[in-house]
Amino acid sequence: MSGSLPFYQKHHRHYDRGYRSKDTESKLSQYQTSSRYAAGSSSSSSATTSRSGGLKVSSYSGLDSSRLTPVLKRAKPTYLAVDKENQIIGYVVPIFRGSQEFATGYLETERARVRDTSSYMAGRDLFTSGLEMERSEQTSRREAIRESAERISLNKRIHEHGEHFKRMNEDSLMHPPEFVIKPRSHTVWEKQCVRLHCTVSGWPDPRVVWYKNNVAIDPLSNAGKYKLESRYSVHSLEINRCDFDDTAQYRVSAMNSKGEQSAFASVVVKRFKGEIDESLPSPRHGPVSEYGINFQTHIVDKFGVSFGREGETMSLGCTVIIYPALNRYQPEIQWYRDDVLLSASKWNHMSWSGDRATLTLTHLNKEDEGLYTLRVTTKSGYETYSAYVFVRDAEAEVERAPGAPLDVRCLDANKDYIIVTWKQPAVDGGNPILGYFVDRCEVGTNHWIQCNDTPVKFARFPITGLVEGRSYMFRVRAVNMSGMSRPSRVSEPVAAMDPADRARMRGTSAPWTGQIIVTEEEPAEGIVPGRPLDLQVTEATKNYVVLSWNPPGEKGLEGVMYYVEKCVSGTDSWQRVNTEIPVKSPRFALFDLAEGKSYSFRVRCCNSAGVGEPSDPTEATTVGDKLDIPSAPSKVVPTRNTDTSVVVSWEASKEAKELVGYYIEASILDSNVWEPCNNKPVNGTRFICHGLMTGEKYIFRVRAVNAAGLSQFSPESEPVEVKAAIASPAPPYGISVLECVCDSMVLAWKQPSFIGGADITGYFVDYREVIDGVPGKWHEANIRGISERAYRVSDLKENKKYQFQVRAANMAGVGIPSLPSDTFLCEEWTIAVPGPPHDLQIREVRSDSLVLLWKPPVYQGRDPVNGFYVDIKEADAPLEAWRGVNNKATEKAYLKIKNLKEGETFVFRVRAQNKAGVGQTSDVTEPVLAVTKPGTKEIVVDVDDDGIISLNFECCNMTPDSKFVWSRNYKEITDPSRLTLETKGNKSKAVFNTPAEEDIGIYSCLVTHTDGASSSYTLSEEELKRLLEVSHDHKFPIIPLKSELAVELLEKGKVRFWLQADKMSANGKVDYVFNDNALSQGDKYKMNFDKNTGVIEMIMDCLTPADEGTFTFQLKDGKATNQSSLVLIGDVFKELQKESQFQMKEWVRKQGPHFIEYLGYEVTKECCVILKCKVGNMKKETSALWYKDGHQLKADENLGFTEGVLKLEIAQHDSPADRADYADDVIWRTLKISKKDSGVYEVVLKDDRGKDTSTLNLKDQGFKDLMNEVFSFIANSSTPLKITSTDQGIRLYTFVNYYNDLLQVTWHYKDSAITFSDRIKSGVVGEQLWLQITEPTEKDTGKYAIEFHDGKGGLRRTVELGGQAFDDAFAEFKRLQAAAIAERSRARVAGGLPDVVTIQEGKALNLTCNISGDPLPEVTWLKNDREITSDDHCILKFASGKFASFTITGVNMADSGKYSILVKNKYGTESGDFTVSVFNPEEAGGKKK
Repeated sequence: MSGSLPFYQKHHRHYDRGYRSKDTESKLSQYQTSSRYAAGSSSSSSATTSRSGGLKVSSYSGLDSSRLTPVLKRAKPTYLAVDKENQIIGYVVPIFRGSQEFATGYLETERARVRDTSSYMAGRDLFTSGLEMERSEQTSRREAIRESAERISLNKRIHEHGEHFKRMNEDSLMHPPEFVIKPRSHTVWEKQCVRLHCTVSGWPDPRVVWYKNNVAIDPLSNAGKYKLESRYSVHSLEINRCDFDDTAQYRVSAMNSKGEQSAFASVVVKRFKGEIDESLPSPRHGPVSEYGINFQTHIVDKFGVSFGREGETMSLGCTVIIYPALNRYQPEIQWYRDDVLLSASKWNHMSWSGDRATLTLTHLNKEDEGLYTLRVTTKSGYETYSAYVFVRDAEAEVERAPGAPLDVRCLDANKDYIIVTWKQPAVDGGNPILGYFVDRCEVGTNHWIQCNDTPVKFARFPITGLVEGRSYMFRVRAVNMSGMSRPSRVSEPVAAMDPADRARMRGTSAPWTGQIIVTEEEPAEGIVPGRPLDLQVTEATKNYVVLSWNPPGEKGLEGVMYYVEKCVSGTDSWQRVNTEIPVKSPRFALFDLAEGKSYSFRVRCCNSAGVGEPSDPTEATTVGDKLDIPSAPSKVVPTRNTDTSVVVSWEASKEAKELVGYYIEASILDSNVWEPCNNKPVNGTRFICHGLMTGEKYIFRVRAVNAAGLSQFSPESEPVEVKAAIASPAPPYGISVLECVCDSMVLAWKQPSFIGGADITGYFVDYREVIDGVPGKWHEANIRGISERAYRVSDLKENKKYQFQVRAANMAGVGIPSLPSDTFLCEEWTIAVPGPPHDLQIREVRSDSLVLLWKPPVYQGRDPVNGFYVDIKEADAPLEAWRGVNNKATEKAYLKIKNLKEGETFVFRVRAQNKAGVGQTSDVTEPVLAVTKPGTKEIVVDVDDDGIISLNFECCNMTPDSKFVWSRNYKEITDPSRLTLETKGNKSKAVFNTPAEEDIGIYSCLVTHTDGASSSYTLSEEELKRLLEVSHDHKFPIIPLKSELAVELLEKGKVRFWLQADKMSANGKVDYVFNDNALSQGDKYKMNFDKNTGVIEMIMDCLTPADEGTFTFQLKDGKATNQSSLVLIGDVFKELQKESQFQMKEWVRKQGPHFIEYLGYEVTKECCVILKCKVGNMKKETSALWYKDGHQLKADENLGFTEGVLKLEIAQHDSPADRADYADDVIWRTLKISKKDSGVYEVVLKDDRGKDTSTLNLKDQGFKDLMNEVFSFIANSSTPLKITSTDQGIRLYTFVNYYNDLLQVTWHYKDSAITFSDRIKSGVVGEQLWLQITEPTEKDTGKYAIEFHDGKGGLRRTVELGGQAFDDAFAEFKRLQAAAIAERSRARVAGGLPDVVTIQEGKALNLTCNISGDPLPEVTWLKNDREITSDDHCILKFASGKFASFTITGVNMADSGKYSILVKNKYGTESGDFTVSVFNPEEAGGKKK
């Protein structure tokens, strides 16, 4: 069974280590990366060596190139074809490659001789015959061998000369080892041999040691396994008959007095599954010569262990990097499941995008569970990567139903008979599985038919009654008491046909639909068939028996069918089983046999010619299960593997037949809940259970499965905690010297990068002396492990050279030693400055800060160290980028570095100084990324209810081996007298025992076995003082109060003492104390404590002189207490007593009509004054009387009150009318308010219950305050100050809504009050207040303001008269002034002329009018719009420039008409019109008659 184990379950060290922890997994990945091309590289080297024969050896014959005449370096051949952009597009095959490559390595002086060789001839003439070229090449080789011998002789002479020169000048010749050719990695098949070889130069000659997994190889310890050879600087390691244990990383170390060099190679041993599997291609070795390219393949971005559920889709993918990258070159991509090659199907889709290989499982089923392997094959070898995929059952359609069966297959298919097999599910739903139902479906249809009526328990079932030539698919369902499971994945289609016909048709697949036409040989008519042959019982269960036989020899007969007969043992009565229809297949299943009885069976052939003789009967067969359920496995042993997986091994079931595999179940300890670890049976007795919870303890059990069923569970295993397995630590590194004296040296080193999953318990130091560059044997410097990473190695010899190596140890053992250090000379240091600090550590890494720790130098120098400097630079910056962090030396051995750039990587170093100066720099730290890791926590200070101060730290990324390490000032706390440390789970607490000043400092906490989880907290003097105060408050708790004890007056003058507690329980108590005397509930004192709100109160009806003193409420709730006092003595008590008495009187007053708000006044926006008061407890009979200066006011119809408000609008009337109207509102209106309205106003309310009076004094100051409020309203109603122009000058003005003669305003010019004159005047016109500037000039420009006085701050409005505003106003003034002058001086007819003059004929008419104007206007008279002149009849005069007269001496009828006088000067023209009507009296009289 072991031959079919998948790779992941095979017991090999390299596999286990790869899964133990993330660190080892990473190292294994690196190791695998460096070992990918074993097949190509090694074979190529071997092949090349064998082809070249002596040539290859002579080229590296041990002659050091530095001691010979310079030889032209051989150019590395390249066979890549590139385009114009230097992109690789293909490759070229060189002509006569071997000869030409050899020829290019000779000196220029030897080229004449080489031209006669076959290589030169071949290059000159490509058509030289093959025989001639072979002969010339042999000649060339002989000459090369001869030349090699000459060089060996020359090398000997030069070596002798070098020995002499070495003694003269040793350092100029010695150089450290160098690998001219490094060993290459190999991948080989099991039982093959592999050889690693390398070429090393160096002087003195290096000593070469081979290591396997950093353990030196001793050929004598395993005779015949290893073979080591060293010839002419060529060193080789041969491994004979490789097995899996030889899969490892091999290191070859070359060492001399100048140093040590190492090279690495990996060997991977692979095994075929059982015999050589045709699905696995044979490995290819070496670069393909026809291409000349050695491909390098790297698989990155890999898929990990995956979990899915039935019915889901899952994609597995890896990124593949192949170098060199050739256009249109595609590697061979193959996917395997459990070492079985997968092909594309409806279940598996494979894709290759050029750099990424993807496998998509379209519909997961439990058959898809297993180890998946990606294999990338190139012409140079192959690369693989594997990971396991787990598939869980889909949710059951019926609760507690079993899981679906899996791996349904069809066996022994015949014409009308097929055996269907399957595997039982791991999940039974909590109830035993009663059996299975098999369904069939003809290909091309979706109609499923159940094949068995009753469930079968055996995982194999014969299907009969099939139609020959048709194809079928099958599925299986499990059933228990709860119900039916989901159906399994359908089987592959299978055709019902004769196996012989199927063999003839092999190579063509069965059709999906329709019938297969079966043809036979021409039948022989009339021949009865013979007996069937080899009848036997192939399978017998309690449900059925399966018979099989071979057809009779006469195959050419007509189509043969069969009858089956049975006979109960002990009788001779044969009974035909299939009486109606004979069977066509040489297979038959008999059902309905009596369990426990024995039967014999025989078969007859028949055709159209008749029924043949029966076959020989079978042996008696008892009906019953022949295959037993396997016994339970035993000795289940779980082993730690990784932090999410456990390796489970067990002892196989004994005497198990036809074993299918094992199911493993896991349960968290004490949970009694079992979960399957695998849903597909696994072979072998070892399995890795993944997906477990880190830190939990699990127990495991196993059961076996075969076709008969599942075994009982094995005994439960011992509990195992899920965490990474421990291993010995990696070697330390970075060995340096901290101090050196005449006989000892102090060493320091860095902690291993991988500590093996457990704390390092100590270090061991070895040393060896180096004499003339040759190292001696190692000696132990210490027998007991040392915990510090620094150690003084004593008993050394002065002026001798030494090398050192260090090994780390943990609970798993002592790790491999580090690489030997540099060679150090043991001589006493005499320098004045200090040595380098050491053991640099980085803590508390955040996005912008970190803490750097170090240890002082061991060598102090001439004077003690008095400070340190820290340097910083970006990790990838040049050396010139080092810069100091602190300008002033720090005396502490730690420093918090701030203001880092987030996301940048930094390195640090430290220098110490003393009086002599600054000493050597320390080793540089590892690069640190400035970023706050997710889940980072900080130390939190806490004070509990008992006043205990503690520092608390929580870590979310702990491992099972993690520990909390607390430090003060970054020195681990070991003295428990000051702090008590407590750790529970992922939380740790440092509790201060007795906090004091000596506890001041920086407290830090580090969590081991994490990625640097740490934090710090600075306890300063101020912080300690604050914490002590909080601690005192918690230790001696005080009941918090929302309000202290206070006093207030209630209705009727009652006095209420009260306070409110913030929080008190139901058990809280209160004591009431007055002048140290307890008070109790009674007539005088009423106490109340509302525990829901925390309000505590005590009420007294009144205060008497005896109540003067101190009142105290004392609170107690558990151990928490508090009290609050109120002192009522002297004036305070008297005022409170007076107020209490007043409140009592007020209560009495309010029993009748009373004032709620006493009389006051209100000024409206219209500057009206309203006296108002609010009254209460009124009724219909209540009267309200207004008085002024003791005289009752007789209000008009506006008197009244509404809604409890009485109003009186102050009115000014010459004779007010008396009116008393008890309406809801009392109002008396006025137009203005003046000094006459000042006086004392009074309102009296009275009815039969009593009366109340309210008085308002509006005299003197009261009236002044009232008017100031009026003035304030007036001022606020004023508009912004504006500018206008008149014919006299410029006017500034503002409008108010209401003007009062008592209003006082002041005009300002440039912030000074204006002195008025004839030129500058102010006045009021209606609601306009103005300032007139007559005949303005430029001197009048500036800022003007008007200030309203209201007895308070007043109000000022300003305007700027200047600039454009002044120019515009001045121009407008000039325009208006000119218009006014013109208006005054233009010609005018002042009056004196009537509109109509009626005059009797013959009479005289004399009209005169006044004329004005400057200059003197011209006067023109018109009649009927025609100018008339003065004559004897019509006399026109203009006298004294003022009077114009019009005289008609004797009026006649012709004088009737329209007359006009027109006056005109340069300012204008004006006319006066009148009409003259002349009548004749006689004519008028005649008309009347």
